[in-house]
Amino acid sequence: MSKLNIGVVTVRSANGETGGAERFYESLVDSFQRIGHAATEIIVEADERDFDHIQRNYLACYDLNLQEFDCVISTKAPTWMVRHPRHVCYLVHTVRVFYDMFTTAFPQPTEELFRQQELVHSLDTGALRAPRCKAIFSIGHEVASRLRQYNSLESEVLHPPLWTDDFYEGVAADYILMPGRLHPWKRVDLVVDAMRYVDAPLQLYIVGTGEAESDLKSRASGDGRIKFLGRIADAELKQSPPSALVIEKQSRSGTVRTDRFAGHTRALSWERDILVQNPVLRHCEIDERSIWEWSARLVAVACCLCFRHRRISSGRCFSSSAAAPTG
Repeated sequence: MSKLNIGVVTVRSANGETGGAERFYESLVDSFQRIGHAATEIIVEADERDFDHIQRNYLACYDLNLQEFDCVISTKAPTWMVRHPRHVCYLVHTVRVFYDMFTTAFPQPTEELFRQQELVHSLDTGALRAPRCKAIFSIGHEVASRLRQYNSLESEVLHPPLWTDDFYEGVAADYILMPGRLHPWKRVDLVVDAMRYVDAPLQLYIVGTGEAESDLKSRASGDGRIKFLGRIADAELKQSPPSALVIEKQSRSGTVRTDRFAGHTRALSWERDILVQNPVLRHCEIDERSIWEWSARLVAVACCLCFRHRRISSGRCFSSSAAAPTG
């Protein structure tokens, strides 16, 4: 096998915030290097504070000079704007505020917002379509589904691997672990609300940081069972006993879920708006608050069941990153 010089084009936040995507980038570069290729991460610093900055991000990727590389791999929006004859995309996600989160972010969108959305869709579809892009891989089925729905493009799902095989034996402890970036879209607030219905002696450990942290702490105020641990290093997590349950909103890649299954730890995951999408419930006149309460009670039931059966077998624990990707 001939050695290739591979460029992995990535986007990193202008404010320095890191998460599962950044770990994915580093692991991807490391994996290529391990099998004998030369691989380099080409970082584009992105600021998405407004549409003007989003357009600058697209232009910055388009203007990259990548002629030195034999192959270029794009990852997250808008890195696929790169120009290279051997361009392959390993899709993490698009600018979601103009895709599946558009109506959430803009309840009453203006004509200008619709024009901006149309431009973003057009740029993405054109850049990802052949011959500009030789192949598209998605990190998960949810990402592939969005690409099909909004851009009419097909991709092959290629789940990111485990970051490590560093598991160890242990008996599940009496706490629930929810790792990930604390962002309003992650629905951590649903799990916080669910604790009102948890009658088992369980604590909730929320690991990670983010813009929703202060709101979540206010929401959890008065419930001593809910602990906000901030960002925790792998080495520190490894010293803790396995949790009775790991909770995540359905992630783009399912990385948290994969880690926990490999570690014999129970995991609970749900899709965004899964109850509303139910073919029976969507025809019923159920208000949003009732759906939220119902969802919280379902999460609580799952927590209690896992607590009652936690002693059936010992679990293996993996020192998962506090910033594991949750979609």
